[in-house]
Amino acid sequence: MSEKVRTLLSEEIIDKRICQIAEQISKDYKGKEIHLICVLKGGVFFMCELAKRISVPVSMDFMALSSYGNGTESSGSITVKKELDENIEGKDVLVVEDIVDSGRTLKFLLEELKSRNPASVHLCTLLDKRERRVVDIQADYTCFEIPDEFVVGYGLDYAQKYRNLPYIGVVEIEKED
Repeated sequence: MSEKVRTLLSEEIIDKRICQIAEQISKDYKGKEIHLICVLKGGVFFMCELAKRISVPVSMDFMALSSYGNGTESSGSITVKKELDENIEGKDVLVVEDIVDSGRTLKFLLEELKSRNPASVHLCTLLDKRERRVVDIQADYTCFEIPDEFVVGYGLDYAQKYRNLPYIGVVEIEKED
């Protein structure tokens, strides 16, 4: 089998939309500091680009959660692989995620973060696959809604490959004869 990646969202389209979302976040948090929490590894590309464009003060932390392994389907079992370095009590938290799919991982994470008494918790995602949702999770800021296809690039991977693509692509597996 071989893999091919078809472009879904170009680098230029992504950049333009991140600028728009950052402008909205900056307006919504005017006079406040935002504590960005990136869900690793996929969210790091998006968070860096987003943070550069937010005009209010920003601090950052990282968490790693896993529900995929090396496949293309979520296992449904969530594992915390890296905990936050800082206490978030009293902070305005914005979780930055690469993609909201089934919603299981984000539901787990948002409930966990809210239990730590932040001033607020909101969610910003680069991609949203609403048709795959199995739990009720709604992002406060969404760059793109996408169809139910397995996407890579801009931090998203397939078996740890393709994260470095500067665009969002769809992995197409071709069977060899």
